[in-house]
Amino acid sequence: MSLETLITENPQIEDLINQQPTFWRNPDYAQKATLPFSKTDIFDAVARLDRFAPYLATVFPETAATNGIIESPLISLNHMQKIWNQPAHELAGHLYLKADNALPISGSIKSRGGIYEVLKFAEEIAIAHGSLAYMDDYSILASTKFRKLFADYSVIVASTGNLALSVGIVAATFGFKTTVYMSHDARQWKKDKLRANNVTVKEFNTNFSAVMPKARAAAASDPNCHFVDDEGSNDLFLGYAVAAVRLQKQLKAQQIKVDQEHPIIVYLPAGVGGSPSGVTFGLKTILGPHVHAIFCEPTHVPSVTLGMMTQLNNRISVYDIGLDGLTAADGLAVGRPSRLAGKVMRTLLFGSVTFPDNDIYRYVAQLQDMQHITVEPSAAAGFTGITPTIKNMPAFNTPNATHIVWATGGSMMPKSERDTNYAKGKALLTDTLAHV
Repeated sequence: MSLETLITENPQIEDLINQQPTFWRNPDYAQKATLPFSKTDIFDAVARLDRFAPYLATVFPETAATNGIIESPLISLNHMQKIWNQPAHELAGHLYLKADNALPISGSIKSRGGIYEVLKFAEEIAIAHGSLAYMDDYSILASTKFRKLFADYSVIVASTGNLALSVGIVAATFGFKTTVYMSHDARQWKKDKLRANNVTVKEFNTNFSAVMPKARAAAASDPNCHFVDDEGSNDLFLGYAVAAVRLQKQLKAQQIKVDQEHPIIVYLPAGVGGSPSGVTFGLKTILGPHVHAIFCEPTHVPSVTLGMMTQLNNRISVYDIGLDGLTAADGLAVGRPSRLAGKVMRTLLFGSVTFPDNDIYRYVAQLQDMQHITVEPSAAAGFTGITPTIKNMPAFNTPNATHIVWATGGSMMPKSERDTNYAKGKALLTDTLAHV
């Protein structure tokens, strides 16, 4: 199909081509569909994470306080909400942050799916070749006996950054020979962190979509290698979906209702689309029809929006419409979406927005100033979805609505990186005020 035909059928593609901030509403939202996963799959993943909790508490002391459960807080943003106290676009409901930037071990949302997939691989090997039983105390997996077993196996992943940290740190801790293939978007501090954890890092001066086949081919050449496929892994997807079970409890604890009169709108940064799709599937499955997900993507890399808008999903990339795929949001710098994202999200995703990079730096600075919370630029992307959503969907902007921005990473950033991001955001805010 030619680009001209795609534009004729989907006029908003022209806005994507011109890098204009866009609000796209999914025309297939809430239609009936047969999904490849179920609630049973989510609770299977929950049970596996529970089995591994003693192991995680043993090898990662930062999880001991939660008894090996990897989870993040739900934080009220009363001060941050004042940004939207303006007559034209006042935010009438309540604003919260799902602080996956504070998740232990790798400091990002990838601590869900990435770590979960490695745990599942380790469990399969330990049961098949190491006499592990499901009812055992899984802390025994930290023993020399099992580390020697795991040393015969390897794990490979391709990543722009955060998935590499989650997979790399945990796989190397088990004793797997671990290799990460990284694109030019990856931050140097993430490469340094991986190498400090005995992970082999292979760097390529190209984009993520070009690196992925290299990693896939390397994994295929080794029968004892597990490839973590960010473009289509079911295990990654279900690991992310577990977030909904945990969020349900947090909503109850904070007396936040979810029903027709009390909708919840969730804003999720999207790169390849795997983590926000997994979370969205979980939310819709566990919390029901009155939670609505908005994906947020850079104007230079709207890969999931483009794939869903055209219904071509992973068969189209942002490079096909002339975009350069360059963004400061390293975790979102993926030109071609996941094979799973568009297919599963076809009826589950409410819509998406695109944003210029400067916006996320402003939100990084404002979140630090107003709430004393530090996130990396890509993790602030969710804030960009609020204004266009309430502008286009007045029904979501009521006093009973709850708005949750999903912060996807940042707690492991070095101070120098945090300071640089904050300074850039403050400079942009100052410049904005000077022109008001």
